[in-house]
Amino acid sequence: MEMGKLFSGAIAGLAFGLALSVSASADPRDDCILDMFNRSGNSMTIGEIKEACGDSTPQLGSAANASPVGNRLDHDDKNKLEPFTLMAHKPNFFMGTYDSSREDVVDYGGVGYTAELDNVELQFQISIKTPLAIDLFEQKIDLYAAYTNRSFWQAFNDEDQNSAFFRETNHEPEIWVQKRHDIVLPLGFHYKLTGLGFNHQSNGRGGDRYLNPNALSRSWNRIFANFIIENGNFVIGIRPWYRVKEDREDDDNRDITDYLGHGELRLAYKLGKHTFAMMSRNNLESGFSDGAIEASWSFPIGTYPYVKGYVQYFSGYGESLADYDQYNSRIGLGVALSDWL
Repeated sequence: MEMGKLFSGAIAGLAFGLALSVSASADPRDDCILDMFNRSGNSMTIGEIKEACGDSTPQLGSAANASPVGNRLDHDDKNKLEPFTLMAHKPNFFMGTYDSSREDVVDYGGVGYTAELDNVELQFQISIKTPLAIDLFEQKIDLYAAYTNRSFWQAFNDEDQNSAFFRETNHEPEIWVQKRHDIVLPLGFHYKLTGLGFNHQSNGRGGDRYLNPNALSRSWNRIFANFIIENGNFVIGIRPWYRVKEDREDDDNRDITDYLGHGELRLAYKLGKHTFAMMSRNNLESGFSDGAIEASWSFPIGTYPYVKGYVQYFSGYGESLADYDQYNSRIGLGVALSDWL
C-alpha cells in the first residue's frame, strides 16, 4: 500500500510540475507559412503553402489531428451536431469485484442496524453527457451537462435480512464549458482542452451523521477545472477542484477533503485497441496517508466490437461516498462499453 501511494504520488508530482512549468510556444509552422507567403509571390496558392508547411489547424478526421484525445473530441464534435444526443462521458462498465479490506459486519442504514457484507459484489457505472450549446462566440467553446451513476451491489449476499441489496449508489450531475485547443508545448506535448464547471455528488440518503453516527447521508458541491495534455498516445488529465462550503448544520461530511483532497491526476495510454489508465488523488496532500490510486485496463474481446474486457484496481479512500473515510482495497473484472480514450 505504502509503495503504491509513493509511486502514484511521485507521478502526480512530476505531472503537476510539468503542467505548471511549461508554457505555450509559437507553432513553427506559422513562421513557415509567413516566410513562404512573403517569398512565393503569386506562384503558390494559400492551400499549397499550408500543405507545404503542414496545416496546424485541427480538422475533423484529419491525419494532422489523429491522436487519442483528438479522435475522442472529433467523435464528440460529430455527434454533438445531432439533436437529442447522448454521448459517453466517463467510462461505462459492469464488473464483479473482490474487496480484501471488507469488514464482515458494519453499521449500515440506520440506528442499531448492522449488515453482513460480502467481499464479492457487483459494480457498474453509467455516465452520459449531452451538449447544451456549441461553438459559443464562434470560439470552439461548448456547454455540456452530464450525469454519472455508480452503484455498488451486494448481489451475492444470501443473508435473509440483507436480500442482495444495493449498499450504495452515487449520483453525480455536472455542467461545464470547455474549449478545444492544439497548443504546442515543449518536449512534444500538446495542450488539447480546457474545462470549467460545477459538480454535485450525492448518495441520495437522508440524515445528519454528526447527530446520528449511523446516518449515511453524503453530498458535496465542487467548482472544478479540467486540463488535458497529450504527447502521442500518452495523455495527462489534471482536474483541480474547490469545495463549495455549506452551513455547518447542513454538512454531513465536513472532513471529506481530508480524504478526497482538492483534485486528481489521471494518466492514460492508448496502445492499439488497449487503453491503460491510472488515477492518483490526495496522495501528496495527505502525506501519502489518506489518498487513493486506481489503475485500469480495457482490452478487446476477440473481434467482438461492442464491448471490451475491463480490469480495474483500487486502493485507498473515497471510492464511494458512504465510506469515503474508510480504506478499501479491491480488484474488479468485467466489461466496458466506453473508456477514457
